[in-house]
Amino acid sequence: MNSSIVIRNGFRFISLVLVQVLIFKGFDADSNGFTYLSIFIYPIFILLLPIRTPTVLVVLLGFILGCVVDIFYDSPGVHAGASVFTAFIRSTVLNFLEPRGGFEVNASPTKGNYGINFFFPYAATLMFIHLLVYFSLEIFTPVFFDEIFLRTIFSFFVSMFFVILYQYLFNPKV
Repeated sequence: MNSSIVIRNGFRFISLVLVQVLIFKGFDADSNGFTYLSIFIYPIFILLLPIRTPTVLVVLLGFILGCVVDIFYDSPGVHAGASVFTAFIRSTVLNFLEPRGGFEVNASPTKGNYGINFFFPYAATLMFIHLLVYFSLEIFTPVFFDEIFLRTIFSFFVSMFFVILYQYLFNPKV
């Protein structure tokens, strides 16, 4: 990886964590009596890493990302566990959705590089998996499967809105 990619991803890491913990952590859906909504945008960092980044490095970065978010959320290991699983499954999702011509060597899987028809299923799959794992680890019992599922669904739609908004604001090509 060249230094511009490292700098860009370092800036993305810091800015996404700051937005997550300063803005979206403060969003309290419990005050309205609707406990099924959480907004997570920090997984965008994992989603937008260059495609050819080794899986071991993606998992390590996912672990670091999750640990940093866990520090601010006082949730030891929950965000880290979900981020590690998302980072691990990322290469499988990329292989499944790979375009006919393949991927460019140092490209990131963005809307600007591959279009919304590639990016939306890719991001939706990984965000759904991330949220399902997160809420499963948070609640940690299959007895509350209906609550896990509802929290995943409601949080998925709102989080995906912000993921797509992020793509249109910061990667407006195509």
